[in-house]
Amino acid sequence: MLIMLNLPNSLTLIRIAIIPVLYVLLLDSGRTAGLMAVVCFLIASLTDFLDGFLARRHNAITRIGKFLDPLADKLLVAVCLIMLIPLHNVHAGIVAVIISREIAITGLRGVAAIEGMVMPADTLGKQKTAFQDVAIICLLIHYTYAGINFHSIGMILLVIAMILGVVSGLAYAYRFYMKVHQQDLLSK
Repeated sequence: MLIMLNLPNSLTLIRIAIIPVLYVLLLDSGRTAGLMAVVCFLIASLTDFLDGFLARRHNAITRIGKFLDPLADKLLVAVCLIMLIPLHNVHAGIVAVIISREIAITGLRGVAAIEGMVMPADTLGKQKTAFQDVAIICLLIHYTYAGINFHSIGMILLVIAMILGVVSGLAYAYRFYMKVHQQDLLSK
C-alpha cells in the first residue's frame, strides 16, 4: 500500500478526485461555473504534468501509476466533454469520435502489455493531447471575453484534436499490427 501512495500516485488520485467537482460545476451553464471548471481543469492538468515529472525524476514509477495515470487522463477528458454536450458547448459526434479513439487505444495498449510489448505515445498523440486540453479549456470558458470568442476557438482546436486523434490512432494500430506481425515471424 505504501508504494501506491507515493507522491506521483497521490497526485494522480487528486486528479481523479477533481472529476466529480468538475461534474458538479458543469451542471451549471453560467460564466462563474465555467471559470471555476477551468481552474479545476488547470489544477488537474498540473497534477498530470507533476506526477509524470516526479515519477521519472525520483524513479518512483509504479505499476499502479502506469495504470492510474492514463485512466485519470481519459476520465477527466471524457467527463468534461460529455458534460459540455447538454450545455451545447460541443457536438456529441465529435465527443463520440474522441472517446471511441481513447477506448480503442486503451484496448490496444492492454493487449500490447499482455504480449509484453511497449507501445509508447507518439508525437501525433502528444499533439492531440495538447490541442484537446487547450480546446477543453476554451470550451469550458465558452463565452466571449475581451473580444475573444473562446467557444469558436475551442471548437476549431477540438476538431484539430479529433483529426490528430484519428490519425495517431490509426498510426498506433498500424505500429501494433507490425509488432505483432514481426513477433509472429520471429516465432516461426
